[in-house]
Amino acid sequence: MQKMTIIDVIGYFFLAIIVLWILSSAIKVVREYERGVIFRLGRFSGVKGPGLFFVVPIADRFVKVDLRILAFDIPKQRVITKDNVSVDVDAAVYYRVFDPSKAIIQVENFFEATNLLSQTTLRDVLGQVELDDLLTKREELSKRIGEILDQYTDPWGVKVTAVAIKDVSIDEIMLRAIAKQAEAEREKRARIIVAEGEYIAAEKISAAAKKYTTPSALRLREFQTLTEIAREKNMVVVTSTSGVEDVGKIASMVEALKKRK
Repeated sequence: MQKMTIIDVIGYFFLAIIVLWILSSAIKVVREYERGVIFRLGRFSGVKGPGLFFVVPIADRFVKVDLRILAFDIPKQRVITKDNVSVDVDAAVYYRVFDPSKAIIQVENFFEATNLLSQTTLRDVLGQVELDDLLTKREELSKRIGEILDQYTDPWGVKVTAVAIKDVSIDEIMLRAIAKQAEAEREKRARIIVAEGEYIAAEKISAAAKKYTTPSALRLREFQTLTEIAREKNMVVVTSTSGVEDVGKIASMVEALKKRK
């Protein structure tokens, strides 16, 4: 049996390394939340995973795609609202890949494309609303932006699950103007409430005045008013002495009412 030389040993060693490299490049493993998009000699071959599978070394190109929900922050955008107010808006977008083949074939970089589209859509939608709606209807506006994004990203195999407007920053000068507006609005409501109260009081007084159609009723009301004033015991009330006979009639009427009760 011929002995192996050092050159043969080195040759077998390099051959073993090449075989191991080929086997390692042929065996691929992807996790449960991942998929592998395979291109064989430049042509789309299929989607593999999850688990263990084999590819043809050198001929196959392997691209791994994450199927979990991903999130990114939209950089702060300067938006001019419908009523010409400049605000800075921060938002976040949540999305996931539902078709790995489209996400790789239809768009060069689905993450960057979704990010840029989100910025443009955010400015377009918020530029069509007034500042009051932007501050009070964030949830409705976020839903509208999400629907528009999902419509555009659907051919890319990307599903936009949610959009959240996190913060709306307003200049200090505009904040003072909004505070003045709110103060004026509260003062307006206060004046309206006072006017409504005076109107109702005038109606009640007018209705009560219709009840005092006789001199006796008027005189009785006068005595009641004097009685209320006399409770303070710190003033002198001067009144006319006319109508003494009426006073006697009124006193007898009051006494009769007391006895009846």
